[in-house]
Amino acid sequence: MSIGPFQILIVALVILVLFGRGRISDLMGDVGKGVKSFRQGLSDGQTPNAAVQLEAARREAHVTDRAGERTAG
Repeated sequence: MSIGPFQILIVALVILVLFGRGRISDLMGDVGKGVKSFRQGLSDGQTPNAAVQLEAARREAHVTDRAGERTAG
């Protein structure tokens, strides 16, 4: 048994009646702001240049220590 378009329409109407148009509109606006903020956080989180610098620092830290011996890692 699958959910058809008629059942989806009935559920949507029930939700509209229970919460009202204004409340649903506010909720969708908040969801949109959250998605926008999430995407912006992903793009600001780590640039390719920062990733390259991080990898270079890790390699340098694991190659040699102060005495010139190879470190564990």
